[in-house]
Amino acid sequence: MRCRERVILVVSLVSGFLVCVSVFILMAFLLRRGLPALRGDLLFGNTPVMEAILGLKPVWDGIWPAMAGTLGLLILTMSFAIIPGVGCGIFLACYATPRQKEGLGLAVDLLAGIPSIVMGLFGFILILFLRRTFLPRGTTCMLLASFCLALLVLPSLIASTVSSLEGLPEELSLTAEALGFSQGQALRHVLLPAAGNGILSGIMLAMGRTAEDTAVIMLTGVVANAGFPAGLLSKFEALPFFVYYTAAQYADQQELTRGFGAILVLLLLSGGLLLGSWYLQRKLELRWRGERG
Repeated sequence: MRCRERVILVVSLVSGFLVCVSVFILMAFLLRRGLPALRGDLLFGNTPVMEAILGLKPVWDGIWPAMAGTLGLLILTMSFAIIPGVGCGIFLACYATPRQKEGLGLAVDLLAGIPSIVMGLFGFILILFLRRTFLPRGTTCMLLASFCLALLVLPSLIASTVSSLEGLPEELSLTAEALGFSQGQALRHVLLPAAGNGILSGIMLAMGRTAEDTAVIMLTGVVANAGFPAGLLSKFEALPFFVYYTAAQYADQQELTRGFGAILVLLLLSGGLLLGSWYLQRKLELRWRGERG
């Protein structure tokens, strides 16, 4: 038995070491190739910074429009996905009957198994259908891309909410019931604050998936050169598609280096989301415990 435990320990240590080494090698490669491109002209080109940020002048030789498009895509997608995702998770964890859990859980699992390229095809076919029926001038746009991305990340939001609520100690529910709380009051004042860290982690993972996905937006509105996003019903640029397009169409080494710089910017954006998630989790935890941070 001790021999088996030692084997498991060695395999675990080697696996953890390989993961750390892989991440280190990947980051070292990206930093070596992308750091030379991290300059002001990578973001804004020759356009003045404030005029570019405010959209007063177009930026055709920088990645600022792609950054703005990615941020807009994140905001719209989370606006579509958070309330249905968390709400469905609460229903499955606290209110659903066994038969409802089985049926709705199967639907969520099927939705989670849909590849992103299929979700992009769904959005493309949807806009074709709308053009033939209700919207003769309808076309692929940021709104359509956000809707399809929301469907893509919805299962992860539901799963994280269910696992966070079902993983709470049973004593919390019993204590709330003993204090005379109704089921809704217990959920609002006890269970949701206690499960807030897990739910927020699921939201951050969904945001990360939204920021890096390329297959969906390729078929639902992203283009290589659209400038600053003009509105919800217009074409847009996005960082992951910029990286994909540059890798496929670069003309010289300088253009390829700009692509690596865009990868680093996308990683910094994801890292900022993780830091924001950690800060909010810390605040929620301290607030739930009645402490001050």
